[in-house]
Amino acid sequence: MKTIALLSQKGGSGKTTLSLNLAIAAARANLSTVVIDLDPQQSASRWARLRKDGNPVIVSGHAPNLATLLAQARDGDAALAFIDTAPKSESASLIAAKAADLLIIPCQPSSLDLDAVADTVNIAKLAARPAVFVLNGCKAGSSLTEMAAEALADYGLPVLPVRIGSRVAFIKSLTEGKGVVEFEPSGRSAQEIRQLFTLTRKHADMRG
Repeated sequence: MKTIALLSQKGGSGKTTLSLNLAIAAARANLSTVVIDLDPQQSASRWARLRKDGNPVIVSGHAPNLATLLAQARDGDAALAFIDTAPKSESASLIAAKAADLLIIPCQPSSLDLDAVADTVNIAKLAARPAVFVLNGCKAGSSLTEMAAEALADYGLPVLPVRIGSRVAFIKSLTEGKGVVEFEPSGRSAQEIRQLFTLTRKHADMRG
């Protein structure tokens, strides 16, 4: 089982939205998938109550029992686990980071997000795990997106080439207990999530 943690010390970066959409993309690729919801807001767990499909499985918990939750997922033959972490919680984020095979650091192309990303990078370095950036909430045609990509590259971590746009489809799909690949399969948001999932598999060294 591969474990991927979405990590950001800043709230509003899109960790939960990306966790759920990546997990749904994995499920659509016939991978048994678990999302471990460590965020006290429990947004992923609330979303699960809207959903009829049992894949991905959403499990809520706390960082101290993460190892147990991952072991249970592994024993249940899960192929992939996504950890949705809480912001502003260095100790819990470090536990999640150390348990992961890959860290995805979402960042929106704004000065506030870029200023805050250093704290998350420090956690990734302490955990000594592979980490990548993904630009999320990007506005179409904005020069800020590529400026942000250049700024992130200065940290020495890969910036994934896909840009996740700021679109209503992400909001609407989650309110229906779906992801964008189910809600609007041929839409631009779904294409971006599929690209992101392909890149995630590559960086997590998943075969197939």
